[in-house]
Amino acid sequence: MDIDEAVTYPRPYPAPRALATEAVHAGRDDLAALGLHAPPIDLSTTYPSADSRGEAARIDAFAADGVLDDGPPVYGRLANPTVARFETALARLEGTESAVAFASGMAALTAVLLVRLGAGLRHVVAVRPLYGCSDHLLTAGALGSEVTWVDPAGIADAIRPDTGLVMVESPANPTLAEVDLRAVAHACGSVPLLVDNTFATPVLQRPVEHGARLVLHSATKYLGGHGDVLGGVVACDEDFARELRKVRFATGGVLHPLAGYLLLRGLATLPVRVRAASATAADLVARLAADPRVTRVHYPRIGGAMVSFEVAGDPHAVIGGVRLITPAVSLGSVDSLIQHPASISHRIVDADDRRAAGVSDRLLRLSVGLEDVEDLWADLDRALDASVCAPVPASAGAGPAVVSGARPARTAAVTPLASRPDAR
Repeated sequence: MDIDEAVTYPRPYPAPRALATEAVHAGRDDLAALGLHAPPIDLSTTYPSADSRGEAARIDAFAADGVLDDGPPVYGRLANPTVARFETALARLEGTESAVAFASGMAALTAVLLVRLGAGLRHVVAVRPLYGCSDHLLTAGALGSEVTWVDPAGIADAIRPDTGLVMVESPANPTLAEVDLRAVAHACGSVPLLVDNTFATPVLQRPVEHGARLVLHSATKYLGGHGDVLGGVVACDEDFARELRKVRFATGGVLHPLAGYLLLRGLATLPVRVRAASATAADLVARLAADPRVTRVHYPRIGGAMVSFEVAGDPHAVIGGVRLITPAVSLGSVDSLIQHPASISHRIVDADDRRAAGVSDRLLRLSVGLEDVEDLWADLDRALDASVCAPVPASAGAGPAVVSGARPARTAAVTPLASRPDAR
């Protein structure tokens, strides 16, 4: 679906609104009636109530089924009005009934797993690669869960009676490999499919339209968009949201109100930022694919602002050689960031598993920001020269790894984003 197409949602509106319009107005529809233009920030941790019997009844109702009524808030760990605005807006962008925000993306994933464990469903089927800490959380079984790693074609055969979740990330971190979400959802049957949509954002992809029940975001990345806020969110149906709210209340992984405000503000510019950074990324991909200092380029079919590439020389020299691009973890900010996944984001994953998933020792991950493309290329060009001149350590491997599991992203020639139907 094109970014400017009208999107309809489960809740009624006077008229369907385009995604770009929804990004600006969702979560703010009541402001004019309140005499406000900017959303208020409610920093209260607790709220007064003289009706203790009524408050007790409301808390009992929440404990039983996770329903939040329209009454005044009770306590900051239960709910917050500013955070609720962000949740409403993200749900509308993803086309779901509800969304539940958390202190981080990992807190959000943890809550999903705890919901399924609470239902007696400890088994997870997952496709590599995933974000390194997500991989570790599943592999370590710290919450009492058990994981089976499969290729997308093996999902149906891996499902057991105690399987509570199927998890994929598409495009995947850091190889940008993609899976056919509709086919994966079909293979899941009645088991909920969770899609990590952090890289694509709802601008490029809305997984619920392809059959996913749960959509996970590290809101720290594109949703915030400025590298100054930490958060996570799960977009889902209201039934699952009720269970997530109960886990959030019990475990305390709440999103701070100021973070909720910053994330809501970030959503307003999300479509513009994603489109602009994606156009620059597509330009850089074409240059990297034609460069003899680069052995392979990974870029997803749906486009986006994330690029991964493998170098012929020393990848660490590229990290040390950039001056404009920031060598740092994370992604999705207005400024460009580069990192070496095998050393940082995916260091926690077993080396053999990491390489089997396509995360080679020469792979670099670039989050393209909003700088001018010529300035970014000049910085990369200098850093790539440094990589060729530096001695290549033995640990860098003999060449690009073979991507297994999810479908590899395209290499070599890349269609510029501006000519794609999703680029308007």
